[in-house]
Amino acid sequence: MPHFRWDNNDLLLYCHLQPKASNDGFAGLHGDRLKIRITTAPTDGKANKHLISFLAKAFGVPVRQVTLEAGDTSRQKTVRIEGPVKIPADAFIS
Repeated sequence: MPHFRWDNNDLLLYCHLQPKASNDGFAGLHGDRLKIRITTAPTDGKANKHLISFLAKAFGVPVRQVTLEAGDTSRQKTVRIEGPVKIPADAFIS
């Protein structure tokens, strides 16, 4: 299974989150999921908020167009990006 799927104009990303990283960014694949590094610790939902903000900027959409569909308390997450304006190449390499 690929690490993303299109649902009409929405993009679903299947992610593996690495919190408390030294920098934010896409880090290739982790199994069948896109590994995303973020600098925030997974405390009180801060990592999820940071992930949503990071993805909104990377895909050129407002924060309100990025939602966490599954994995609220897990490193394995499914994120919906409504109508992405740009597609970062480093999010789609293996």
